[in-house]
Amino acid sequence: MRASLADQEPPQNAPTPAAQSWNDRIHGVASWYGGVFNGRKTASGETYDMYAMTACHPSLPFGSIVRVVNVHNHRSVVVRITDRGDLVEEGRIIDLSYGAAQKLGMTWSGLAKVDLQVLSLGRPQRQ
Repeated sequence: MRASLADQEPPQNAPTPAAQSWNDRIHGVASWYGGVFNGRKTASGETYDMYAMTACHPSLPFGSIVRVVNVHNHRSVVVRITDRGDLVEEGRIIDLSYGAAQKLGMTWSGLAKVDLQVLSLGRPQRQ
């Protein structure tokens, strides 16, 4: 049985040099998605699992690893970027899986102010 990111401790090491170019911290609002998207293909080609520790981001390369901290309750989760989306509402910076949102304690409200830290960048896809 393969361990998921949810079962692992957040990496304690510093972000990779490439990830540091994304700023030390990114501040904004997180939302979550689940339900009707569960089992569908993501933009990366993976099947979406609403309970996995994954997220949608408009520009980070697929496979990037990001620590997300809920600034209200200080809960954190480490997610992998697997999907794309238009985060059109002002201030929204990431769309989390339902499972990640649960760990951050934000499923009821739907939105939370968060800090992101890019721990490592995935590889850009070739066209």
